Amino acid sequence: MKIRMTAAMFLGMFLVGCQSPSQVISGKEDLLSAAGFVPKPATSPEQQASLKNLPPNKFVQQNQGNQVVYLYADPVVCQCVYSGNQAAYSKYSQMVFQKNLADEQQMTATMADDAFDFGPWGGVWGFR
Repeated sequence: MKIRMTAAMFLGMFLVGCQSPSQVISGKEDLLSAAGFVPKPATSPEQQASLKNLPPNKFVQQNQGNQVVYLYADPVVCQCVYSGNQAAYSKYSQMVFQKNLADEQQMTATMADDAFDFGPWGGVWGFR
């Protein structure tokens, strides 16, 4: 069982590694939009300078008045800043969790379907 879980983890890292950075960011942005984040394009020189001051492709929590706002800067794909409130951030986090769970279940099912037959080899080499 531990071997399968380890193999599933490596397979997951490999599959993520096969995607270009733009594909990973675009997938994340689809989830951001679905969760309620609003993209705001950097169209003016001031907005573009402000965009460069934010860490790329990471969440930043800011206070705007008495409300917490979550910002996600994308200087590459959309050249915009996604903004959302606590509800949008919570929904996004839940969606990422569900996606990761579904991906893990799919990898586990695929591995079970394609399980290697150790019988002809006399068992698992040194693993008991």
